[in-house]
Amino acid sequence: MTLLLDSPTLSMIFKAAAGLMLLAFINQVQASCAYGTILQPRAENGAVKGPANWVNLDPTKNSLCTHGTKQSPIDMVPGSLSLVPGRNLSISIPDRTEGVDFENLGTTVEVVAKGGNMTFGGVQYTLQQFHFHLPSEHLDNGTSMAMEMHMVWQGPAGQIAVIGTFIDVNDAAGSASASNSALLDGVLGSVEQITRPGSKTKTGPLKMSDLVNVLSAGSFQTEGVRWLVSTQKLSIQPSTFKKARSVIGFNARFLQNNVATQKPKAPCLSLGIAG
Repeated sequence: MTLLLDSPTLSMIFKAAAGLMLLAFINQVQASCAYGTILQPRAENGAVKGPANWVNLDPTKNSLCTHGTKQSPIDMVPGSLSLVPGRNLSISIPDRTEGVDFENLGTTVEVVAKGGNMTFGGVQYTLQQFHFHLPSEHLDNGTSMAMEMHMVWQGPAGQIAVIGTFIDVNDAAGSASASNSALLDGVLGSVEQITRPGSKTKTGPLKMSDLVNVLSAGSFQTEGVRWLVSTQKLSIQPSTFKKARSVIGFNARFLQNNVATQKPKAPCLSLGIAG
């Protein structure tokens, strides 16, 4: 079942919380999403070892790439998801006044911000990292957004939860549907310091409480991985987006299926070792 979580107030998750979209997908931790968790080593996104060819790399282990119907990312179509109260989530992420590591993994850029907690479905998860995809992996009612942020959490028994949030680019008039994020502008504004894969820098202070209260989350439950995708967007300055684009390039997976029609589009498994 696909669920949409409606959140009037989430303790510390993105201040303009509009609702939590709960989407569940099969074995879906994107190649870079698993970094810093028990799911490493992970699959790749290239032409030879990427999603379109995963089933050919191991037809037995990756058979769901051919016939699976609950893969991410998908098109987030309004009206196709059920509403669930946001109080089902409890999230707490401390501010990081000393800053944290910000690194270029080659597949994405990642903020190593461990220490936050999330309780969901009776499981307490710990934040491992958050990273970025350009453009967004999920679609917002048929529209690709400028970027998407994934916050990756791990439970005590290795359970994985991923919270995704769309990132828009501010226009001159400002976006009524997205909350300006000084935190993301600050983080991504320093991306030019880590242009080479393997390079690392330190962020400035991170006021995580500005993030916590805007986020909405959701997920289908399948095989230990929970996907949570926010209906509340964040936004960054155009200059910040240009810097991020110059370093990250294209690193989004292809759309897998469509919630509105329930017709899968070549769904692919993205856990495990490709090759």
